[in-house]
Amino acid sequence: MSTTRRLLITAGPTHEPIDPVRYLGNRSSGKLGIALAEAGQAAGWEIRLLMGPTETEMAAGLDVRRFVSTADLAGLLDEHLPWCDALIMTAAVADYRPKQRSAVKLPRSAGLTLELEPTEDLVAACVKRKRSDQIIIGFALEEPDQLEDRARRKMRRKALDAIVANPLVTMGADTIDAQVLTPDEQHLRPGAMPKPQFATWLVDWIGHHDFQSK
Repeated sequence: MSTTRRLLITAGPTHEPIDPVRYLGNRSSGKLGIALAEAGQAAGWEIRLLMGPTETEMAAGLDVRRFVSTADLAGLLDEHLPWCDALIMTAAVADYRPKQRSAVKLPRSAGLTLELEPTEDLVAACVKRKRSDQIIIGFALEEPDQLEDRARRKMRRKALDAIVANPLVTMGADTIDAQVLTPDEQHLRPGAMPKPQFATWLVDWIGHHDFQSK
């Protein structure tokens, strides 16, 4: 799909508010998503980066749209998905959020019980809305001994065009040892490398892989 030139990337964590001060979140740095945006920009792609609440530095000149919560990101995807040729979902989206958010800061106490509810399945929603000429690549973050199996099942369940499978140590790290799986049974392992190097490899692979053959 060498004509793909509009790339939408999600990156970083989501923060799900408990009250005006506290939130549920994760330690995703957004480094890989930023590296992908910079690699795509260097390769001549038009880039839009949907970036979560992280202070990780990025190159000047990127078109960055900010989100905080899963609901924020859902709104941005509704707005920008029609624009792109390819969507790469690297954001570490929370699986759950507090069912009720307090409008005032909760007092410190001996214990606090939170009732949680599932967040929206953003990848699945995007797959349902995508055009036939768009591709969507998901990410999986799992324990090493379950990585390939869970990633493959996620790819099939959500009807993704490809999935990048990462061990848990990837989160917040400067390097990555990823596997790329496709529905047509490709299984690529470029090896451990710095995230910017992997990003360049992945952008080049996306630009040359024939996703229409699946």
